[in-house]
Amino acid sequence: MARILIVDDEAKIREVIREYAEFNHYETDEAEDGMEAVNKCLAEDYDLIIMDIMMPRLDGFSACKEIKKVKDIPVIMLSARGEEYDKLFGFELGIDDYVVKPFSPKELMARVAAVLARKNAAKNGSRSPELVSGDLVLNKDSRTVEIAGRRIELTLKEYELLAYLMENKNIALSRDKLLQDIWGYDFFGDDRTIDTHIKNLRSRLGDYRNKITTVRGVGYKFED
Repeated sequence: MARILIVDDEAKIREVIREYAEFNHYETDEAEDGMEAVNKCLAEDYDLIIMDIMMPRLDGFSACKEIKKVKDIPVIMLSARGEEYDKLFGFELGIDDYVVKPFSPKELMARVAAVLARKNAAKNGSRSPELVSGDLVLNKDSRTVEIAGRRIELTLKEYELLAYLMENKNIALSRDKLLQDIWGYDFFGDDRTIDTHIKNLRSRLGDYRNKITTVRGVGYKFED
């Protein structure tokens, strides 16, 4: 069972995150500020940290920097500010995701699952050059997609979208998450970009179109 440290100076926010995390079968611990978070990470082990930025005693960015000096723990940052500078600074520190308040607890849990899945894949050395689901085979070395041995022609973004979905199979991914990780933080499009590419990708996959399912209120996932 993955263990999550929830760091926020607002008790109500910690409570909401804890309830959703425990419902999703995660073990939780809490800290009220960045200094307490650093001390807990020095004394104990966690699989992931969900941490607010604006906190007393020690802010989230500073706490993350101190923690990363001693332990490589994935971090999802929470912030009431969505400025590009804050996001970029966070990623320079090595955070794994950035969520703007107010947020959907369900989407946050989807992001938690995605970050943990990537961590486990890297830890287990399971980054095979091929992603396979039945007769659908995506080869990351040759950047090709085949169904029952027949080559499927995809655009660059369609290929990247399918690869990302398959790498995070059975995990609900928000449109915002897909935009950020595939198109990048400097992309000025909107959610319709994802919807259009999903529609085109499904069309090209033929009988495998139903592998990409719509998760109401969240986004999409690849079901295997």
